[in-house]
Amino acid sequence: MFLLEIVIVVLLVVAAMATVVLQAARDALQQGRRVSVVAAQSFANAPGVAQALRSRDPTAVLQPRAEVARKKAGVDFVVVMNTKGIRYTYPYPKEIGKKFVGTIKPALHGHTVIEQAGGPPVPAGRGTDVQAVVPVNDSHGRVVGLVSAGITVKNVSRLWMPQLPIILGTGAATLALAATGTTLASRRLLRQTHGLAPVELARLYEHHDAVLHAVREGVLITTPDGRLLLANDEARRLLGLPEEAQGRPVRELGLPEQITRLLISPDVVTDEVYLAQDRLLAVNKRPTFPHGDPGGSVVTLRDTTELAAVSGRAEVARERLKLLYEAGLRIGTTLDVGRTAQELADVAVPQFADVVTVDLLDAVLRGWEPTAEGWRHLRRTAISGDRQVIPVYRVGEMITFSPGTPQMHALQQGRGMVEPDLWHAHGWRAQDPQRARKSLELGLHSLVTMPLRARNVPLGVVNFYRMTDSPAFEPDDLSFAEELAARAAVAIDNARRFTREHAMAVTLQRSLLPRGHPEQDALEVAWRYLPAATGVGGDWFDVIPLPGARVALAMGDVVGHGLHAAATMGRLRTAVHNFSTLDLPVDEVLGNLDDLVARMDDEEDAAGAADGHEGERVTGATCLYAIYDPVTGACTVARAGHPEPVVVRPDGTVTCPGVPASAPLGLGGYPFETAELRLSEGSQLVLYTDGLVEERARDIDVGLDRLRRALGGGAGRTPEEACQAVIDALGPTSPADDIALLVARTRLLPRSCVAEWGVPSDPAVVSSVRTQCRDKLREWGLEETGFTTELIISELVTNAIRYGSPPVSVRLLYGRCLICEVADGSSTSPRLRRAATTDEGGRGLFLVAQFAQRWGTRYTARGKVIWAEMALHEGASAATDRTPTDVLLEQFGDAAL
Repeated sequence: MFLLEIVIVVLLVVAAMATVVLQAARDALQQGRRVSVVAAQSFANAPGVAQALRSRDPTAVLQPRAEVARKKAGVDFVVVMNTKGIRYTYPYPKEIGKKFVGTIKPALHGHTVIEQAGGPPVPAGRGTDVQAVVPVNDSHGRVVGLVSAGITVKNVSRLWMPQLPIILGTGAATLALAATGTTLASRRLLRQTHGLAPVELARLYEHHDAVLHAVREGVLITTPDGRLLLANDEARRLLGLPEEAQGRPVRELGLPEQITRLLISPDVVTDEVYLAQDRLLAVNKRPTFPHGDPGGSVVTLRDTTELAAVSGRAEVARERLKLLYEAGLRIGTTLDVGRTAQELADVAVPQFADVVTVDLLDAVLRGWEPTAEGWRHLRRTAISGDRQVIPVYRVGEMITFSPGTPQMHALQQGRGMVEPDLWHAHGWRAQDPQRARKSLELGLHSLVTMPLRARNVPLGVVNFYRMTDSPAFEPDDLSFAEELAARAAVAIDNARRFTREHAMAVTLQRSLLPRGHPEQDALEVAWRYLPAATGVGGDWFDVIPLPGARVALAMGDVVGHGLHAAATMGRLRTAVHNFSTLDLPVDEVLGNLDDLVARMDDEEDAAGAADGHEGERVTGATCLYAIYDPVTGACTVARAGHPEPVVVRPDGTVTCPGVPASAPLGLGGYPFETAELRLSEGSQLVLYTDGLVEERARDIDVGLDRLRRALGGGAGRTPEEACQAVIDALGPTSPADDIALLVARTRLLPRSCVAEWGVPSDPAVVSSVRTQCRDKLREWGLEETGFTTELIISELVTNAIRYGSPPVSVRLLYGRCLICEVADGSSTSPRLRRAATTDEGGRGLFLVAQFAQRWGTRYTARGKVIWAEMALHEGASAATDRTPTDVLLEQFGDAAL
């Protein structure tokens, strides 16, 4: 307040000063105008001025007179000029003869001009120049010149300076009186407010008023004489006080007798309970001045009835939140639909319901996308609680709900339904009256059914039942059931989608793996494939028959899981089949696979760049490739980053043959080393992927040792038995990675089933070769194929002698089929072509292709081998029905020939 008073006094003083200064300036300006006009007119009308203007030297006559007049009149300048404004006089002679600064045109017409203008310096200095211009008339009234007189208004302070002490003195006196009054008032206020500032007082009042009326406790203040001094809103509500209750005696308020005695009595009360209407009030009473003079009392009231109700609701809410938190931890721990549904049922019993059932659409259990057509057909998936009160539908049973049931209403409307009393739930009872009656007799009495929806798609319903000992469901329970069902629905839908994708991936992968055992004489094989629990991977294997009764074994692993790994595995397995068809050595097969993986990575990078994102590369691939020859018992093996195979000898000894390890596929530029094993008949070659021997919890060496122990001591076991023994010993219940296992037991082709001859490079010996072949076939009892075989041998030997290089040899292998092989030292491969009608040759290979089941060429270190296979089953006789003559006639294209 004191500062405000100072500001007001200062503003008043400043305003007074400004008024005085402005008035003085205005008066000075008016006085200057009058003085200027009088001085100019007096000089213009002075005798001799008009004659002086017409004299030869007006300046000499008028300058002294003008200076005398200027000093006497008290003006700053008197200027005499001609009608063109050229000065004849001026206080400073150097300005004489120059153009007058000002307006002269009205004066030339006889008028007086008064204006404020600036011109040359004057003796008085700078200021506001007020000048008057008047005409000088001759005796005939003509204007013969002009006179201007002016004054500089700058010493205005002379007018207001005498008044300044009065104004300042008055302001100081006023300020002193204000300071004195403010000091006295502030001292009194400080004593009464105990030193609190005004802001603190205002805040204290606001807080007091806000707290008093916002608290959920009634507050009453009474005076010593029993009058009600104050009552807040809560006290008015609890006691039913009228609006004008404050200030009235307590006895006149119509309160219950015990409450009236309490308010009038000076006794102190602590947490005593009083009945007021239908409320139980906890009362506390204290004096307002406990350590001073006797005063009034402060009474607080608390409604314990509402407090108990609020505490009960808070406890229920806390339990519900705890249950929802527990549901978030317990529901969806696996990606199994049935297990997730059972977790939902278990988490709600007994905290929310006594019995819970979960019914899902059959499509959801299969991993399919649910449709509205299947809503009426649900399968009981989970039950939790007292199962004897559900006498009808058990887990796995199909349920067809009628249109009037709460379950169908929930599915169709997309929201939950509550049936507080099942005795009156006609739709629920009409579903199966007899079984519903039995359930009601066993104590089932209340139901909440809630649809399970994810991505706005219904998956099924969950039913919450309560027994007789539990209170009936209320509409408020729907929100909790909806939250619980929503969380479970997301987990169930995730499990459903995983089931669908897992089934698709497993189906794709199994379709890419061998479906059955190929027909061959070299090996007895058995295999096992276990997909990972969380998704398929890229493990694969294959058994590929090769020419010459040989068999190729392949085992590979593409790092990663999912459809990309399965598709990559399929591409690699197809590539191995193609490379095997070319009958390439094992190291060349792996080299071609290495190039293929590198190209696949380049394709993925290019596709990813085209799509604007990084491609999905083959992060790693391994492969083991082996070729076994049952004639010699030799097995050539090479591995690219793959685990080493295990060999089980016929006596049960388990060894690791020491196949050198090469770099995994896709690195490029690294050679692949091979190893040649000699396997006696009855040996078992065991191929596997790292998922069998390697786990996160154990080292791979531990897994290899367990594998050797599982295979050891198993002399005489079949490959099937060996596979089962390994899976029983090492196979995890829930594998984290795919497991592929292949066991191949070797066979040797008997020497009696192998015939081999050397052939000189002379066409004349072809007939003797045919004779030897005929004798050997007769010995084997294959006379039916004798003519065809002799024809094929004759053509192949003739071509080898004519177009090949020595040494030439012939070999016959008798097994599931008859194999004819002609070897020579040339690397030139024969080519099948259709001969023209005029050609005398070129039809030998055509005859071979027509009468052999298969034929081809494979290259060896010493040249090449041309081979042909002939079936020994019923199809062979059908092939021999066609004679060489018929085939040759077809070549000429004229059957009449």
